[in-house]
Amino acid sequence: MNFNLNEALEILERTPNTLEIFLSGLSVDWLECNEGEGTWNSAQVVDHLIECERNNWIPRLKTIVEEGNDKVFPPFDRDAHITKPSKTSFSHKLNEFKSLRVQNIEIISGLIKSDTQFELTGKHPAFGEVKLRELISTWVVHDLTHISQIVRVMSERYREDVGPWEEYLGVLGS
Repeated sequence: MNFNLNEALEILERTPNTLEIFLSGLSVDWLECNEGEGTWNSAQVVDHLIECERNNWIPRLKTIVEEGNDKVFPPFDRDAHITKPSKTSFSHKLNEFKSLRVQNIEIISGLIKSDTQFELTGKHPAFGEVKLRELISTWVVHDLTHISQIVRVMSERYREDVGPWEEYLGVLGS
């Protein structure tokens, strides 16, 4: 196993800045392009990440650390950002994500005091018993997945325009 909290925090701390540097100031055409009906654009991915910061990771982490292995995680609506979209500006969304992430990392630092806690468990409504280290590892890979998704979606926008080079551009999944 490779899990290490300090390494996990390296990614979790960088994600908001990575998105800010990559997406700030881009045209609406870049921020709102998607891969077709039922897929998310970059702005929706950021909305989803905000929703996760508010209602997913920390409530589940607290359930494991504070309430123990018999407690089922509170429900989380993965599509809440679609059913209740935010009307704030994109730059405000990036700032909100960054602020929430800083707060959540502080919560992690306050709740996790020893490596033995990583084996504590909680109950996921679909998966059953999961460990704290699995939850935090998933949080990290979730960030990386959505960064990858944003890059893929934006690349798709120019698929037809790259011509014969498409076969060399793995992000287009040719």
